[in-house]
Amino acid sequence: MSSFSGRTAFITGGARGQGRTHALALAERGADIVLVDRCTDSASVAYPLAIRSELDDTAKAVTDLGRRCLAVVADVADRTAMDDAVARAVDEFGRIDIAIANAGVSVAEGLTGLTEAMWNEVIGTNLTGVFNTVAAVAPVMAANGYGRIVTVSSMMGRSAAPGMAAYSASKWGVIGLSKSAALELAGTGVTVNVIAPGNISTPMVHNEPLYKRMRPDLEAPTRDDVAPVFASLHAQPVPFIEPEEVTRVVLFLADELTSHITGTVVPIDAGAAARVSS
Repeated sequence: MSSFSGRTAFITGGARGQGRTHALALAERGADIVLVDRCTDSASVAYPLAIRSELDDTAKAVTDLGRRCLAVVADVADRTAMDDAVARAVDEFGRIDIAIANAGVSVAEGLTGLTEAMWNEVIGTNLTGVFNTVAAVAPVMAANGYGRIVTVSSMMGRSAAPGMAAYSASKWGVIGLSKSAALELAGTGVTVNVIAPGNISTPMVHNEPLYKRMRPDLEAPTRDDVAPVFASLHAQPVPFIEPEEVTRVVLFLADELTSHITGTVVPIDAGAAARVSS
């Protein structure tokens, strides 16, 4: 088991889902944690987003593991807020060694129904938010001569689907942004890598509006009703992947010993990446 003792990890979208799983795994292995989440719903997103109590619960779970935790309410789409969050983290812990640009939202809507507000929400959170995170932490890491940045794309970052134009565009963009950042930071001791998850079992997947979109033939579809549709998006016949499986890849990329892995995209998508060429 890798040790992250003495390291500080900065995690966006840290209140719940994959962000929480990453935070707890890093804390279990000795890292202090900075959690960032905006903790408010969006009128453009059909499902409920994280709330402050979930952020507080994750922070408590970290401290219960004996690690320090700073919880910051901030919107990743706001560059000033992200710069401030990074400054607070450095003031508190003296350094940022690991950054996981995890915050993201999904809007499932066809082009004719996709509003400007929906587009701006998805691009602002999923792509501009990743840029703001990387741009804010990179100077701190480069000055220390060390850093591990992990950004979150998706299997939709190398493919497409009807009704997912904004989401897919944002996740394709994350890959290009991250590869460019990896090249720019190649001589600084900072690596930048991308994970591309499939259908991860979190609230982004498990919500009533998405279930209804997946099974419009049913009035109130259940998880069992939508499972075959989700499974069809993977190559292996599984509908959902647990967030802990994603976390294992994050831990690998965040490790000190992965110093010469940078600019890569690692799929955790039950084989969906085998269907595409990019």
